[in-house]
Parts: sequence; C-alpha cells; structure tokens
Amino acid sequence: MKRNIPSPRMRDYAQQLLAYEAAAHNASELNMAAVFRVFEALRRPLSTLAGASGFRALLVRALMLANAQVPSLSAVQVKPDGSLEGLNKLRNNEDAEAGVVLIAQLLGLLVAFIGESLMLRILLDVWPGFNTFDARSSGESEYDATR
Repeated sequence: MKRNIPSPRMRDYAQQLLAYEAAAHNASELNMAAVFRVFEALRRPLSTLAGASGFRALLVRALMLANAQVPSLSAVQVKPDGSLEGLNKLRNNEDAEAGVVLIAQLLGLLVAFIGESLMLRILLDVWPGFNTFDARSSGESEYDATR
C-alpha cells in the first residue's frame, strides 16, 4: 500500500506557515500552539468554500494521512465543529514534525481539489503580510499574486 507523503512543496508551505505564526506570536510557545492557530485561521475561508462539514471532512482526511506518517497523531481528533482536540498531548521535542505533516497533508488535499493557485490565494487572504508564497519559495510555482 502506497502512503500519501506530502510533496516537498507542501512541506515547505507548512513550515513557512508555522514559522510565520511562531514569529507573529510568542516564539517560546510550543509548536503545537502554532499548528492550532494555522488550522483555526484556515477554518473560516475553507468552511466558506466547502461548508463546515466539507472543512471537517478535509481535516479528518488530512489527519488520517498524517497519522500514517506520524503515529503519535493518533492522540489528535477532529471535533464535530471542525476544531482539533488533543494537540496539547503531543510533546514539542518528539513531535515537532507532526504539525508540519498535518498542515502539509491539508494543503496537499486542497491542491488536489482546487489547485495550487487557488490554495495560495486562500493562504494569502488569511495571511496578507505573508508574501513568500511565490516562485522564489517553491522553486517552480506558477502562482502570480497579481492575477
């Protein structure tokens, strides 16, 4: 059985989002707090796009795919309202990769359903000051923020 591993580009986007969130808040907070903020920030635009149940379904699928790579994510569950529960049970040192993988899986699902260009537009709507989502950051993205 082939595991769905997030692409290097999606991992790069996830790492950039986490770094941006960590820099925007208390850098001494656990990585999982930044992960939680990323998902909460994406909840509104993705619920508008896919509906609340669509957002929850995307998140459940991303968590399932990420859990195959980071088994400690089995402690995390998606609540009926689409929020994540159990992130605080993960330890920053041993599971620093968990947040990256989980976000990368969600971004990968978005790319599969709506395309990279629209996914990047959503990210830029949520984080307007975050302007590294362009050809320089991904190496080969065709995204143009002026479109």
